[in-house]
Amino acid sequence: MTAQAEQTYATSLAATSIAVIGGGIGGVAAALALAQRGAKVQLFEQAPALGEVGAGLQISPNGVAVLAALGLKDKAAMDASAPKAAELRNADGAPVATIALGAAAQARYGQPYWQFHRADLLDVLVNAASAAGVHVRLGQVAQAGVDGALRSADTSQQFDAVIAADGVHSAHRATHFGGIAPQFLHHVAWRATIPANGLPPDAVAPVARIHMGAGRHLVSYPLRTGRVMNLVGIVEWAEWVGESWSQQGDGDGFRAAFARFGGHVPALLERVETCYRWGLFGHAPVAQWAKGRLALLGDACHPTLPFLAQGATQALEDAWALAACLAQASTVESGLTAYQAARKARADSIVAAAAQSGKIYHIKQPFVRGIAHMGLRGLSGLTPALLQRRFDWIYSARPYGL
Repeated sequence: MTAQAEQTYATSLAATSIAVIGGGIGGVAAALALAQRGAKVQLFEQAPALGEVGAGLQISPNGVAVLAALGLKDKAAMDASAPKAAELRNADGAPVATIALGAAAQARYGQPYWQFHRADLLDVLVNAASAAGVHVRLGQVAQAGVDGALRSADTSQQFDAVIAADGVHSAHRATHFGGIAPQFLHHVAWRATIPANGLPPDAVAPVARIHMGAGRHLVSYPLRTGRVMNLVGIVEWAEWVGESWSQQGDGDGFRAAFARFGGHVPALLERVETCYRWGLFGHAPVAQWAKGRLALLGDACHPTLPFLAQGATQALEDAWALAACLAQASTVESGLTAYQAARKARADSIVAAAAQSGKIYHIKQPFVRGIAHMGLRGLSGLTPALLQRRFDWIYSARPYGL
């Protein structure tokens, strides 16, 4: 990029005032991307501190491309784990299929596949946003209108644009954009992080493992250079459970749900002390993301089931496309409309694909499960590129303006 291009990029939103509501990965990334283009950005977060529930997340090459464009790749790399592969295993622990990541992902997609502790990636984004001049306002429940007016406990202001990155339970989506009530999918998810010291070396190998059983699966992978293991277990469940990441779970319940699993699973679950449990809900696509001077971002407009590990990455794509569209638009309203046009079809497709992807992990009929696993094993051994190609449309894509 030439010096002239850099100057244009840095000042294209000069004197534009923008409020971002929500201090998660997507909200902070959007605040940073907007501030880097010269906008005067205030970030409103209702919690008393910016932080994340202790958990891991996966950022595929399409998300790493956004981190690189934000100038954060080198800093983020210091906290990232780079799995060599994703392994599918049956409930007994026997290998079913392997999808190469590591150097193969870098070569195929131009960026690596990374895993983070959520708090680590958020810290990288928050530090960069603060350095870019974003004014963070904590402990503020903010309410905004489509005209850019915003109110919180401490302020009443008019902004050129307001971005609501206020999560799956977005008050702004409910108030201004409607939508169908979410449907409980009769699945629950457990999440925990455990210390890795003392575990068998193979249990903490640099791979992401998906352990598949009847009506359930468990994902495990190392974080923080192998010092911590991240566990996510998803089980089909008859009883209603609320949709909240911060809801405390029960370690004994987590262990009981996977009591019939073998391989490394028992040793991993034995270490679970603190965990979280929440219900999985299906959300119909939101018809409109932008109205007037207000737009939704991340889970506020496309809540995504975890089966493709795209929730945080799609929020990063939103953040970049939003800033690029606003920077190139003649008015805020047209910029927000362009952002919706650039992102909605892709996000809706990923939401739909994620909903379908979990089904193969949970096949209940032993015969059908055996046939499916045999097919995956054959593809992995004979034509591994076919398994990789399944993800090309996700990992190879880049958001508008990148």
